[in-house]
Amino acid sequence: MKKYCCKMMKDAVNTKCDKHPNRSDCPDCLVHYSPKFAEYGIIVHDGGSSSVLIQFCPWCGTRLPESKRDLWFEELARLGFDCPLSQKIPKNFQTDAWYLGKKQEAQE
Repeated sequence: MKKYCCKMMKDAVNTKCDKHPNRSDCPDCLVHYSPKFAEYGIIVHDGGSSSVLIQFCPWCGTRLPESKRDLWFEELARLGFDCPLSQKIPKNFQTDAWYLGKKQEAQE
């Protein structure tokens, strides 16, 4: 179960909208959480899926976990993946399983 620094952050990350199936399209969805990178970001509502990395909670000021994005690429490179964004990577690298030590059998 995911723990949040405060109720506002929990609500922001879990906001769902009946009108917009994609959270990036909804102006009420403000914060994105990426489990595979363990990073939070403010959603950029420009028609894409980008977000701006944040290091502190905008509501309570708590320092957020350090991004594991660089470590993700380094670990995949160590395993022989030279272009993981276009290659089929192990399923556990698509979630937080890779750094939490969870095993997943299937690959995408």
